Amino acid sequence: MKVVLASGNAGKQREFAALLAPLGYEVVTQTSLGIESAEETGTTFEHNALLKARHAARLSGLPALADDSGIEVDALGGRPGVYSARYAGRDASDAANLELMLHELAGVPAARRTARYRCVLAYVRSADDPQPLLAAGSWEGRVLEAPQGDGGFGYDPVFLPQESALSAAQMTSAAKNAVSHRARALAALVTLLKARSEGVTPTRFSPG
Repeated sequence: MKVVLASGNAGKQREFAALLAPLGYEVVTQTSLGIESAEETGTTFEHNALLKARHAARLSGLPALADDSGIEVDALGGRPGVYSARYAGRDASDAANLELMLHELAGVPAARRTARYRCVLAYVRSADDPQPLLAAGSWEGRVLEAPQGDGGFGYDPVFLPQESALSAAQMTSAAKNAVSHRARALAALVTLLKARSEGVTPTRFSPG
């Protein structure tokens, strides 16, 4: 089944391609169709995910999948949160966002650097789908004092998952895709899609 992925982020595109391939979905990115990203005007992950999914579906005529995700740092009151991709400014690079967050956490001890990645996925069959599917996932850990590893993207070099000796940027793609916030949100979405195929109509699910 062909689905348009509403993202211009190359790292996310790689992750979703790997995560969705075993499920029989043919992922077509919105950038390959000449579709520009929707403006993220929402104040929650859920709102932004829906905005992006409906935008991609409207312009492509295909079912669309979108995610909105970010890192929530407890010592920063949950920031960057929904503003993770533009924490240091509208067109900020991953490096600039990461540097700002580390600057704000300077001097905060390891025990207080708890954080989590959060992801909300939105799936719509059409732009005006009255029953979009919404699924959420989270990945607990803490923020390191300095980057470790050069894989992944975003805040991965400073995110140390619980019970892991490796940062998210040091993990292999396969290992990360098995446990990440996106993997958990996608597993929740698959539960919703299976329920819908069986005639049940839940619209949201979170694995906790």
